[in-house]
Amino acid sequence: MSKLPKPPHTYEQFTARYPQLAEAWELIGHAGAAGPLDEKATRLVKLGIAIGAQREGSVHSGVRKALAEGISKEELEQVVALAAGTLGMPAAVAAYTWIRDVTG
Repeated sequence: MSKLPKPPHTYEQFTARYPQLAEAWELIGHAGAAGPLDEKATRLVKLGIAIGAQREGSVHSGVRKALAEGISKEELEQVVALAAGTLGMPAAVAAYTWIRDVTG
């Protein structure tokens, strides 16, 4: 696994202000990752969930992490294409723009 990008400054400020929340968040992440899915599948599933929940910041974060782990722009965009049938075109296009915010 490659080194993940540094979190945004605001996230660092928030977690410094609320260290117990940061610790709980980290524990939730570790617990969710425990299972048969490999890192790539886990990252793509989490991106799909962020897209479905229409969480722009989470999509940006997921894309940054995915790219750092070697996941291609095309793979990320396929997640959006897969989501289109469930979410509809407006939501899929919004998610596509959020991915493009990071990938260019």
